[in-house]
Order: sequence, then C-alpha cells, then structure tokens
Amino acid sequence: MAFADYQNEIYFGALGGHPPEFPADYATLEAKAAAALPDSLHSYIAGGAGDELTQRRNVDAFADWGLVPRMLVGATERDLSVTAWGITFPSPIFMAPVGVIGLVGDKHGDIAVAEAAAKTGVPAVFSTLMEDPLEEVVPHAGATPSFFQLYTPKNRDLAASLVSRAEAAGYRGITVTLDTWIPGWRPRDLATGNFPQLRGHVLKNYTSDPVFQKMVGSDDPQTIILNWIQTFGNPLSWSDLAWLRSLTDLPIVLKGISHPDDARRAIDGGVDGIYCSNHGGRQANGGLSALETLPAVVAACDDRVPVLFDSGVRSGSDVVKALGLGATMVGIGRPYVYGLALAGVPGLVHVLRMILAEADLLMAVNGYPDLAAVRENIRATTNGRATR
Repeated sequence: MAFADYQNEIYFGALGGHPPEFPADYATLEAKAAAALPDSLHSYIAGGAGDELTQRRNVDAFADWGLVPRMLVGATERDLSVTAWGITFPSPIFMAPVGVIGLVGDKHGDIAVAEAAAKTGVPAVFSTLMEDPLEEVVPHAGATPSFFQLYTPKNRDLAASLVSRAEAAGYRGITVTLDTWIPGWRPRDLATGNFPQLRGHVLKNYTSDPVFQKMVGSDDPQTIILNWIQTFGNPLSWSDLAWLRSLTDLPIVLKGISHPDDARRAIDGGVDGIYCSNHGGRQANGGLSALETLPAVVAACDDRVPVLFDSGVRSGSDVVKALGLGATMVGIGRPYVYGLALAGVPGLVHVLRMILAEADLLMAVNGYPDLAAVRENIRATTNGRATR
C-alpha cells in the first residue's frame, strides 16, 4: 500500500461515520499535545537552548529551499525505500532518540515507540535514557530494526557494558551522541529547576547494568543519582574513536556532526555513518540550522557512508527537502513525541503515517518517482525566488 493511501483512509472513515480523530497539521498537534502534557515535561520537550534562536532557525531553514515540479512523467508509483548498513527500509524516516520519551504517556513511552515501529516499519533510535531497560524494549519493535543511542559515560567499562547489552539484545547499530556530555543552557528548564534525571527518571539502563550496580553498591536513590552524575558525559576526542570501534562490530554512527572536515575525519576513523544534527537546538544556541550544514556534510561523505539528519523537521515536505539535499534518512523528533503525548501508540502511528503520506503525495504531485528525482529538482531560494 502506498503511503499516500492514508488520506483515503481518513476521508472514507469520515464518510463511514468516523470523523478524523487526530490533527493533520503540526501546529494543531503541538497545541493539543501541550495541553495534554504536564507543564514541566512539555517545557523539557518543547524548549531549546538560550533564546531558542537556533531552534527556530532549524524550522525556518526549510523555507529557503523549494521543489520544482516535473510534469507528464506519470509518477503513479513512488519508491521511498532506502538502504543503509545492508538493511532496506520501506521509508526514509526514523524516530530520533528522545531521552524523556519514557515519561510520555503511560510512563512506558520507550515500549510505545517500539510498538509504533512494529506497526509502521519506521525504525527508532532509542536513547540511553530509558524508563524501561533496553532488553525489555526492543522485542516490542518486532521485525522493524532498532538502534541504540549511546551517551558515552566516563567509565569505559560501563560504556562497554551498555554497548554489549544493546548488541546482545538485537539492536542493529550504535549511535554515539557527541554534543551532550554537558547540558546546554536551557532557560525553560532552569526557570522551574526541572531536570528529570536528577529526580531519578529515565535511568533504568543504568540501574539494570551490572557495571553500574557494582559502581554504586547501593539501592539508595540518592546514591544512584549521585553516581550517575559523576559518570554521565564523556567529552570524547578523536583518539577515542579506535576504542569505540573496538567495542562492537555493529555499525557506529556519530551524531552531532555539522562540519565537513569532521565528517571526513570520522569516516577515516572507521565510523559507519554520519548524523548531521544540532540536537534540535536544545544544546547550543546561536548556530546555523542543521539544514544549512547538511549539503557540505553530504558532499564530504561522498557516498562512503549513510548520512542521517534531524533538527527542525515538522512535515512530509521537510522530509522531502532534507532528502533532496542528500540525507539518506531523516529523523523525526518533537512531532512523534507530541503524537504519543496526545493519544499513545495510535497517536504516534498517526503522526508517522501523516508525515509519510504528505511526503508521498508531494512526490506524486511533483512528478518524482524516486528520491533521485527529488535531488535533481531542489533549488535554493533568496527572498522567495530560486537562485539556480
């Protein structure tokens, strides 16, 4: 079934007496989710660093690119599948890692994400920060591949244990986040003193780990949190790549790469994927949008490894544009969190299908039978006018 067919389900459902249950646009989704979430959790999810300029730029940057339609090509069928690390994915989107997703909904948000992955075929990258241990989450994804995101701890034995557990549990790759060894300046969270981990939340991968248990030597919650603070966040250097590579035979993807020189050096250092992202504007303010840095990163990778992308993606149109600029796969962040907050797994499934339907329909209307056609027909704009 084509992704575009989801709109027919909605229309015919309404004809059959079942009006649409969920919003079909991001703005309404965001507003309804904000009303459904506790204020502190919403501020943590919705907020960014500083005055959130970079967060806004991430979103606004998509308006700087336009798509040129091609007619009389009969794009009645579109191929949105992609292949990376020997895996063929039915679509080019994935759910980006979100460290507090376990707190969204019924407090088992990581499992809900896995269930949505199983229902849609959209893979998820699961954060180190989980409300359920990683071994208990991945079975719920069924046949859809899952990936594990690593916040590399200072304790190397603990890092090795987390990676080994993920490999043994069936995760298909390790995504190492580089830009979060220390929290950024986040005024919304600082205004309320809200930091979920300091309250003992989303630490199940630590408390279930034998190395961490040995480090702590206690079940006292405060002792656990103190030990977590002391080991979280290792500011990695280039010399650490060989050690990371030694931990696993799984594909290793570096998340947070925005400079082409860093991309080249990372690939030369043995990594298997580059993840162009600025953490959705949550970690550092005042920078370029991730989309602005994407083309140079893609060029630097030169088809040697897959290039993942996230930050500012709000719609199927955004997905298509990021693919047009060379991304292999595009990560969805806040929108899927809001879908889960609004209506659990059904709400999350709706958001993924909504984004895919819009992307598929856009390709159909514009005459793009595949992603190669998208890349041939994207243009930069200046003041609303194409520059090439």
